Amino acid sequence: MTGSGSADPVLPPPQAQASQARNLMLRVASSAILAPIAVLVAVAGGWPFIVFWTLASVVLLREWSAIVCPLGARIPFAIGALALALAGALAGLDAWWLAAMAAGVGMALAGLTVAAAYRLWYAAGVAYAALLLLPICILRADAQFGLAAVLLLFAIVWTTDIFGYGIGRLIGGPLLAPHISPKKTLSGALVGTAGALAAAIGVNFHFATSKPVALGVLAVVLSIASQAGDLGESALKRKFGVKDAGHIIPGHGGLMDRLDGFIAAALAAALIGVSRGGTDAAARGLLVW
Repeated sequence: MTGSGSADPVLPPPQAQASQARNLMLRVASSAILAPIAVLVAVAGGWPFIVFWTLASVVLLREWSAIVCPLGARIPFAIGALALALAGALAGLDAWWLAAMAAGVGMALAGLTVAAAYRLWYAAGVAYAALLLLPICILRADAQFGLAAVLLLFAIVWTTDIFGYGIGRLIGGPLLAPHISPKKTLSGALVGTAGALAAAIGVNFHFATSKPVALGVLAVVLSIASQAGDLGESALKRKFGVKDAGHIIPGHGGLMDRLDGFIAAALAAALIGVSRGGTDAAARGLLVW
């Protein structure tokens, strides 16, 4: 995923093309390593899944801290990280409301320990990290449909990103939101959504959980949510003058840069699932129509 903070350096065309080619190769290599790990953890489920996403949420909070509180925030970060760890542990026990409360208390306490200028932004960071952790965990906790829901979510978000980034740049055309991101195109958004639809059909062909029309609508909704999440993070980085959230993933930047769309799509999926199946069968509520 791409973000827009400080402007990229202006390079001569040959150098710019070489830089883009290197960046694309790094993105592909990183994805080839990270995607199988995410899938294997999803297949394992249970506590390995909880621990994996809890650690990811803590890293996400660290990156958010560096963006919104550049002078450092060790104490609020420690509070937020402990709250996320507690929320993850409670999620592993299916105590979803207690997990949400733990994240909420951590959000409030962490916000109170930073300067007033950063207070709301830091509290929002704890909430953002919790939204990475809890929605995906509540979907995977469904013993019957959890794995299918997570794999469907992966397929939709990844194809939206890959098609939008690759084919969108190849086609070009009008920008999707030029005041937020100077690189995302309308063609990329449309092709990414079409790719997500095709990927969802492929996943459903294997698991056979949903009616085609309902699945198509679901794929479009989650793809749009993913793209909105991507733009939201771009807007945050632009506000704070940051190009990348971090440097932990070669070719992608930080974990936030890789998971911004996923967070929004997972939240939308969990809200749909819980509204139809409750906290005990969120994945069924998402998939079975």
